[in-house]
Formats: sequence, structure tokens, C-alpha cells
Amino acid sequence: MDRPFDYFVVFGEMRTGSNFLESNLNALPTVSCVGEAFNPHFVGYPDREDCLGVTEEARNRDPMALIQAVKHAQGLAGFRFFHDHDPRVLEEILTNPRCGKIILTRNPVDSYVSWKIAQETGQWKLTNVAKRKEAKARFDAREFKAHLEALQEFQITLMHTLQTSGQTAFYVAYEDLQDVEVMNGIAAWLGVPDRLEALDNNLKRQNPEPLSEKVENFDEMQTALAALDRFNLSRTPNFEPRRGAAVPTYVACTKAPLLYLPVRSGPEAEVRAWMAALDGGGTEALLTDFSQKSLRRWMRETPGHRTFTVLRHPVARAHHAFCSKILTTEPGSYGSIRRTLRRVHNLPIPEDEPDAAWSPGDHRAAFLSFLDFVRANLSGQSAVRQDAHWASQAAVLQGVANFALPDLVLREEEVAGALPALARRLGRDPVPSVAQAEPDTPYALSEIYDDEIEDAAQKAYARDYLVFGFGNWRR
Repeated sequence: MDRPFDYFVVFGEMRTGSNFLESNLNALPTVSCVGEAFNPHFVGYPDREDCLGVTEEARNRDPMALIQAVKHAQGLAGFRFFHDHDPRVLEEILTNPRCGKIILTRNPVDSYVSWKIAQETGQWKLTNVAKRKEAKARFDAREFKAHLEALQEFQITLMHTLQTSGQTAFYVAYEDLQDVEVMNGIAAWLGVPDRLEALDNNLKRQNPEPLSEKVENFDEMQTALAALDRFNLSRTPNFEPRRGAAVPTYVACTKAPLLYLPVRSGPEAEVRAWMAALDGGGTEALLTDFSQKSLRRWMRETPGHRTFTVLRHPVARAHHAFCSKILTTEPGSYGSIRRTLRRVHNLPIPEDEPDAAWSPGDHRAAFLSFLDFVRANLSGQSAVRQDAHWASQAAVLQGVANFALPDLVLREEEVAGALPALARRLGRDPVPSVAQAEPDTPYALSEIYDDEIEDAAQKAYARDYLVFGFGNWRR
């Protein structure tokens, strides 16, 4: 009888046990799992030049070439796929019933804490317990919520596509991985004759202690998680609440009935400072980190509320994203993406932070190269994720509309007059002024802007220019 699948995928995440699952799948003679085939920063495994004969460069140019190589590999082959892997192959994987889907889940608190410990120790796999490194994780509520949001959105995508295409997946929890019968159940589901007599235990569990012993600020973590439905911390796909639209990033005043729906790489700091001044307090007092439940409660308890967002000219927004996320190596920047852009996309930036020798000409050339990357990235021609800091603002607002439609969509140059006017209509007086955004560093956009940069931005953000009517940026 023919086997049911041409290839398979293990949908997992970092620190969910995917290495252990792969190791046991590879212990089946007719099965091969070839690692993270579509990781944007390497192909298959770190420091490998190719995967099944397909180089990283060839995969980035044509990701379907690697899919074909997996399909035609000896036996039954597959790979691991995480939420931030190359999105260009996701439709093929999800909609093809000849691709077997194994969905590996783990309590997201456990996976987050394990990830934090691995960051501290630098130890991502353990084969010899005598060489185990110990450290404690420090729980960061904001970081965890972003982690949870990303996992939830991806799991919703998986579940919805399987439902609408009439497919089923093999769900396996982290705790199930220690059961050889479950592993053999996977083999049976894949349609291969092999079975395991025992598990491959070369990989050891790295942090077997309870969470209370692994997290240095455990009490703080408990407090931060108390607002979440505890069932939201269990296995997917039944992940509640189902958040999209980046709800945790929304910001509300404590006194004025105003809700800000930020667009990343816009004038967020300036708007937040104005909202805090309107309340008569500091920015730390503003309401944020909402869940859909808590935001609905705020809306019900704040009659007459107004919501707004602020758009920034695409050139200025892209330049801010470039300076704050890619050019710099400061905290909050995207180190992995930065390295990939230098290595794969030949972005002409230094390995470390720009020094005194970094000239306006260097800055201009690097920014032009970044705009070329953004154009490819938003067109689905790059393995790097389409990050919110440089995604089109039209796409960002479509996501926002899944939960809340803004009353006002302002341009950055309008906020100095429009926000105080809005506050006065709500009965606030006196009203503070809105500060202008500080120029980006190390060079302001005005120091490098020209027609070539404008043309590159219009090619990268053609939809934003069309939908929102942006003209050329003016210094």
C-alpha cells in the first residue's frame, strides 16, 4: 500500500523538544528529518553548507527547490518548521494533503523559561549530564507576552488552514515525547513500517527542576501571569484568548478616554509622552499590555472613548526601523536579522556598531540596500520574517481592524494640531503640546535623502503610497 505522505513537517518552536523528536524520528530506518530546513539564518543546521544538496543561497532564491529535494529524498523525509521560518513555503506545506503535519506543543511558560536559561548558559543541547550548565531565568512579562502572542497567532493559522482544507495533524505534547508508544504511533501515522524498541536518549532534559527553582523572580512571574486564563497556558491549538492585531501594544490614558493603536517605527515615544502629559503623570502610568478581555473591559468602562493611530511617511519610517533595529547593536535591535542581512543580503554595514569613520555616504548606501531588502521581503522574496517595524502600514492597519477600528488615522505631521484638538473635544483643558520626533542617529534622514532614496521607498511601499496618498518626503 502506498504511504499517505510524500514528506512531513514538524511544527514546533525553540525549547519544545523538537531536537529530541527529530532524533527519534531519525532512529526509524526509513525516515529522515533534516533539521530546520527553512530557518532564515542557516539551512538545516548551523554551519552546514547545504541541505539535501540545496545551498542556503539556492534555497533563498527558490525555496520550492528544497521542498522538491525533501520530497525526492530516500525514504520519507521531513523537516522542522518554526513560526519565524521562511513564510514563502507555508502555503505549500499547509494546503498540501500529501504533506504530513506533526504539531509539537509545550506549555509556553516552560518553553520560555527554558529559552531564557539556554540564553544564559549558551547550552542548547545536552548529551552529557556531567557537563550541564546551571543558571536561573529572569521572567520579563513584556517579552513573554510577545512570545505568547507570536505562538498563538501561528497556531491559529495552522488550525484554521487545517480546518478549511479538511486535514488533520498529529498533535504531540512535550510530555508525550518520553513515551515510545507515542513515537511508534507517529511512525504508524506516517505510514512507515519501522518501530522503535526504545527511545534515543542521547539528548538529556536540561532543566528538570520545578519552575519555582528555575526562575529568580518567580513571585513576580506569578503576579504577571495571574491576569491570564490559566488554560491559556496549556497546549495548543485551544489557546485562549485568541489575540491578533497586536492588542498588547495598545496604549490607553488613565484619565482621558483615549486609546492609541501604535504602528511600529512610528512616533510612538512622542505620542506616549503626550498622553502621559495629558494625564498629568509619567509614561509608566499609561495603560498597556492589554489582553482582548481587559481591553474590552476598558472600552465598556470608558464610554465616549476615542481611538487613534498615527502613520509616518514610508521613507522616514523605514529609516527609523533601519537605524533602531538593524544598523545599531544596542538592546532592542535585531541581532540575528542584522547578521543575516550582512551575510545573505550583502547589507553594507559594519559587524559592530558604526564608529567615527561611518560617513553620510556609507549611511546612505546602507539605507538604500535596506530599502531593497524591504522590497524583496514584503514581496515574499526573502526568508527573513516580515517584521512589524517595516511591514506596510496598510497591512498593519488591516490587522488592527480585526479587533478595533480607529476613530482617527493621523499623519505624523498632523498630530501637533490634531491630538490637542481631539483632547479639547473630550473636555480636556489645558492640553499639552506634542513634541516632534528627534532625528535618527547616527545621521538624520535629511542628511542623506535624495530622489534615489525616494524612488526606492516608493518601490518598497507602493501600496502605502497608493492607499494613503503619500507624496515625496520633504525635509
